[in-house]
Amino acid sequence: MLDHILLGCPDLDTGIAFLQQRTGVKAVFGGVHPGRGTQNALLSLGERQYLEIIAPDPQQADTANSLALALRALREARLVGWAAHPGELRAFAKKLREEGFAFEGPTPGSRKRPDGRLLEWQTLHLQDDRSGLLPFFIAWQADSPHPASNAPEGVQLTRFELASPTRETLKKIATRLSLDVAVVQSEKPQIRAALAGPAGKLDLCS
Repeated sequence: MLDHILLGCPDLDTGIAFLQQRTGVKAVFGGVHPGRGTQNALLSLGERQYLEIIAPDPQQADTANSLALALRALREARLVGWAAHPGELRAFAKKLREEGFAFEGPTPGSRKRPDGRLLEWQTLHLQDDRSGLLPFFIAWQADSPHPASNAPEGVQLTRFELASPTRETLKKIATRLSLDVAVVQSEKPQIRAALAGPAGKLDLCS
């Protein structure tokens, strides 16, 4: 169900250079998120999976969006979240209600690509994401091409896992959410990913 992972950076150009130096592949500018204070660049991780470098948009400096403010406070690139695609969101929302999960959405979103193509999607956010370990859920509009389809290729996601001091509890929640994701024991909660590209390997964490 993994759709994409988000690598947060305080500056988009710095994030692109960071990833290119370590993997050998340069992410392409994706666009800005109007009203949310962020912009992004993308790398394909395979079919319908990608990495999103997300950073503050200097043209939206007056935003009060919590993610944009958190990105400005970062000192280095780090994972700030991930997204899963559960299929049709209204059906998934019905399942969540039946399972007793509190959530917000589905909420529409969009951004315009550099070529002018408008991408549209809907997202659903859990009210309790277990300290940022659990994903938000996304469904792309049928007429919107998936970002992985035209993002630079050459980087593979070789490992993706969630680390938690309460591993068994998180595993049970992930199962209830139909998430097929590795969960490991650790002293602190973390999202962890490993990438491999022409220039080498890169370990990332939140």
